[in-house]
Amino acid sequence: MAGKTNNSVARDGWRNRLQIIIPSVLVLFAVAVLAFYADSQQRQIDREYSRSAVQEQLGLIRTKLEGNINANIRLLQGVVAVISTDPYVSQYRFSTLAENLLENPSQIRNIVAAPDLVNAFVYPYERNRSFIGMHLLSSPAELKLLRSLKSGQTVIQGPTPLNNGSQGLVVTLPVGMINDVGEPRFWGGLVGVIDLPRLYDDSGLLANDLPLRLVVAKKNADYTRSSIIFGDHYVLDSDPVRMVIDLGNDQWTIAAIPSEGWNKGTPRSNFLRLMVLLVATMICATVIWVALLMSERQKNYGALREREEQLRAVSHRLGLALETSSIGIWELDLASGDIQWDDRMYQLYGVDRNVRTCYDVWKSCVHPDDLVHADTCLAEAIKQGTNYETQFRIFREGGEIRHIRAVGTAFRNPQGAISVLGVNWDVSADVILQEELREAQRQTEQQNAALDTARRRMEYNSLHDALTGLPNRRFLDQTLATFPKDGTERQHLTVLHLDLDRFKEINDTLGHGAGDAILRHVADELKQCVEPQDFVARIGGDEFVVVCARHLRSDESSALGERIVAAINQPIVYNGHECRVGASIGIATQPEAAIPPEQLLVNADIALYEAKRRGRNRVEHFNDSLRARTINVKQTADAILRSLGEDDFVAWYQPQFDATTLEINGAEALARWNHPKKGILTPDKFLDIAESLNVVAQIDAAILEQALTQLSRWKALGLGIGHVSVNISAQRLFEDKLIDRLETLSLQPGSLSFELLESISFDDKADAVAESLERIRAHGIAIEIDDFGTGYASILSLIKLSPSRLKIDRQLVAPIVTNATQRRLISSIVDIGRSFGIGIVAEGVETMEHAAILRDLGCHTLQGYALARPMSADAFAEFAQRHAQSREIPIPRIA
Repeated sequence: MAGKTNNSVARDGWRNRLQIIIPSVLVLFAVAVLAFYADSQQRQIDREYSRSAVQEQLGLIRTKLEGNINANIRLLQGVVAVISTDPYVSQYRFSTLAENLLENPSQIRNIVAAPDLVNAFVYPYERNRSFIGMHLLSSPAELKLLRSLKSGQTVIQGPTPLNNGSQGLVVTLPVGMINDVGEPRFWGGLVGVIDLPRLYDDSGLLANDLPLRLVVAKKNADYTRSSIIFGDHYVLDSDPVRMVIDLGNDQWTIAAIPSEGWNKGTPRSNFLRLMVLLVATMICATVIWVALLMSERQKNYGALREREEQLRAVSHRLGLALETSSIGIWELDLASGDIQWDDRMYQLYGVDRNVRTCYDVWKSCVHPDDLVHADTCLAEAIKQGTNYETQFRIFREGGEIRHIRAVGTAFRNPQGAISVLGVNWDVSADVILQEELREAQRQTEQQNAALDTARRRMEYNSLHDALTGLPNRRFLDQTLATFPKDGTERQHLTVLHLDLDRFKEINDTLGHGAGDAILRHVADELKQCVEPQDFVARIGGDEFVVVCARHLRSDESSALGERIVAAINQPIVYNGHECRVGASIGIATQPEAAIPPEQLLVNADIALYEAKRRGRNRVEHFNDSLRARTINVKQTADAILRSLGEDDFVAWYQPQFDATTLEINGAEALARWNHPKKGILTPDKFLDIAESLNVVAQIDAAILEQALTQLSRWKALGLGIGHVSVNISAQRLFEDKLIDRLETLSLQPGSLSFELLESISFDDKADAVAESLERIRAHGIAIEIDDFGTGYASILSLIKLSPSRLKIDRQLVAPIVTNATQRRLISSIVDIGRSFGIGIVAEGVETMEHAAILRDLGCHTLQGYALARPMSADAFAEFAQRHAQSREIPIPRIA
């Protein structure tokens, strides 16, 4: 029986134990699940908080990075605006412009200008001159970027390795301009190289105290290591906060994670885990305590003491957690106004621990500007029964200001009194971060505004003349481009092209200051003479244009031109000197809308040239006659340029005869143009136009080469002609190419002569001419003065130049048959030549009577139609052979 009882007691004991153990296990399992869930939720909250903080800091960095890149691009756009106004910029001008540009804070390292996409100008020059001549965006891989550039888009490439081992961001901007006919065209590109390390540093990516790990990568790339621009690839694998940096034709992704990773717990999460652990421990302890209380009373006393020790330890840890988190806890008794602060509250407010806190003490710490708001929020929360949440500033000892965030809730304590329980924590770091972000945004906006102002000022300067304030040539071209060109809309336009007369004399005598005063005077008078809606521009040194976009009859436009001429003729006084200039004006009117406005400007220029040709200080209209003459000059000029390349300029030769024996003793090589359609033309048909084209020296060179060839031929044929004269222009006289060519020749002294026109005005440039002639004589070449008696040469200049022969002009020779005075003049010239040992050649010998008189007067050589006309090289050789065989009878003497 006793065994049975013992067994029953044992069974009951096991049953009772199971009744305690099973609920305890279930309770412990539930507590564990709830603790895991709470911890998971807290981790999520911590992660979201961390992502929010990272996003704020990353946004500040991205704003600075984009702001710096855009600021550099705007600086380069200023250079583009200047180059558009001056497409023929030099390296010196470009370096000066770039140096002024880089005085502004920027990260630009190098600047390259590439007209027609070929690098031509660089800055700094010494460091980058090796890039001159290289093509820009020429590889097949860059064709898409090239199309973007030519369509007017800014192209950004990089990162690109630099010569100094660093990396750079290459920014290419298109440069456009308005051509001579007013149409926009693509000039080329302007390249700026941004120093990436400096850009990263200025944008805050390299800050030592940055609490982030950053990475910058190509946005459309697959985020492999090759796509990383800056930072560690590890960041991209750690679920970072990403933002996009827009570069126009490209995009980057900037990503960041906290420097210590996402998994670091916050003080709040540690506090929650500790609280969960405490609650779970208390629940478990309670269950165990109840179970043990039911089984063993004495053991429960020991367990209770053990739990009390554990509770003290947990309380201590809780205090440490609150101390570490810097979160202060307070409780306000509304009835008494007393506030209970924990130690963290005293530390946050900087109040001595011995001070008895109350509501008034708290109010004394709050900034006066924030007190009303904070007090109102507390009163409203108590009245509405809602949570209390606000933010305010406090004064600490020494005047330090800190930003405090307060959260609390109202409740009724066991005694029935209403109290408010809450927490405070310091949010000064967050407030400072927000202020820095706003300040960075403000500075960026201010910088952008300054850049826009500078750009507008540069655009204005690029369209206006700095001296007179009038629109310049570029502004004129843009204005003309606004008028219709296809004839769809009728538009009456009148263009007046004005050029000042005697302006150079003002500059040369009174200086450029007087010239500037004249230009300002002309600008003022033009604005006074025209209507307010008319357009006035200064397009050159002393050239102005007036565009009247209204219907003007021919007499009205003439009257306007005359008023302008009369106004400009009025003198002005500069430094006590009376300055007066004239004006020549060409007028062109648009009779039909089909004539482009740009052509009107050309027509007015042609009319201006006619006004100057007909005496200056007058007004001329463009008409059909001028158009026809202009077309003829243009066609002739084009034909001359083509003929120079096709060797159509040939030498003809006129024999020169000994005055006594009439034997051929030389020849003069004369230029002829073998026109493809008109045949052989003499110089009077093309020489003026050739001089305007500046190609007379080329024609002289061609005639010289042919004359040298024929001289060798005559020697080979045994004609006994050992001398040829070739005309040489003033332009050719001073060319180094002429001396280089003479050094290659081996000539018999005196076999070649250069004829110089007396109209060169030797007296003005005798020293320069004499120096050049000495270099020519050193090669055995004789010098002749052609058309003597019609130019400017004085006796002194003749002595200084020491020519071998003088050629008396045909105008002096023609009258000698009937005019004794003219014969005495010829005789005087002969005497002068004989005195200085100079040979005399008489041109224009039209009759044998001329030949006899000139021989008797002492001329040495005769040349003229009475003896032989100019002929081709082959005809000259045949004539010389026949003449040598015929043995002409000497000229009879005239009594």
